[in-house]
Amino acid sequence: MDYTKNELMIVSASRALQGSRVVFVGVGLPNIACNLARRSHSPGIELVYESGVFGAQPARLPLSIGDPTLVSGATSVTSIVDLFMYYLQGGLVDAALLGGAQIDRFGNLNTTVIGDYAHPKVRLPGSGGACEIAINARKILMIMRLKRRAFVEKLDFLTSPGHLHGRNGRTELDIPGEGPALVITDRALFNFDNPEHEMTLVELAPGESVESIEEEVGWTLRVSDELKEMEEPKTAELAVIREQLDPQGLYR
Repeated sequence: MDYTKNELMIVSASRALQGSRVVFVGVGLPNIACNLARRSHSPGIELVYESGVFGAQPARLPLSIGDPTLVSGATSVTSIVDLFMYYLQGGLVDAALLGGAQIDRFGNLNTTVIGDYAHPKVRLPGSGGACEIAINARKILMIMRLKRRAFVEKLDFLTSPGHLHGRNGRTELDIPGEGPALVITDRALFNFDNPEHEMTLVELAPGESVESIEEEVGWTLRVSDELKEMEEPKTAELAVIREQLDPQGLYR
């Protein structure tokens, strides 16, 4: 079947949302994944956008979280403060999709700087709402491309907490959300289903091997004993992505 790496990530993220009702979502690949879920296996899913929109049903692909199309058919439009206070901090968000410039073995994210904070090589956009989302959403799904420069042994800056130092790192600080559950990449899937809450390779994209994935990870990678191949996108899923959600091919 002919599909792109981005389409593989979109479909994998969409399937991972099955069973979630309220999902905090940004633009780009996470937005397409959530809307694919709403148009397929989870028609009752409620999409929440940082700009203050709850239950969004965007009529077209939004250009940003401030795009007016997000209010199309929305259940509620409120201030960012109310959205974060009553929905997110209130524990009403089942899942959220996040990405970052760097991620470590415990799912901690950096979206602040590359290099020294005072004299960075690259100044990144920063947290936005990502830190609050990582803390308060019941579970976190990461979606990002697998590159050694992104999957690092040590973050240059910890913007959004994952499982911190592993094991009980979150509960020691009374962080309410369960933390990272899945890392979705263009070449593999990883989960954190072990007592240490350490990233574990669980699925390989077609044509990949454990060795090819290890080359792109900056630490000794934990590999599942039940490693399997990622399920490829179905024709119907690709049709929704290409014909309804991203016909111009901006993201897919």
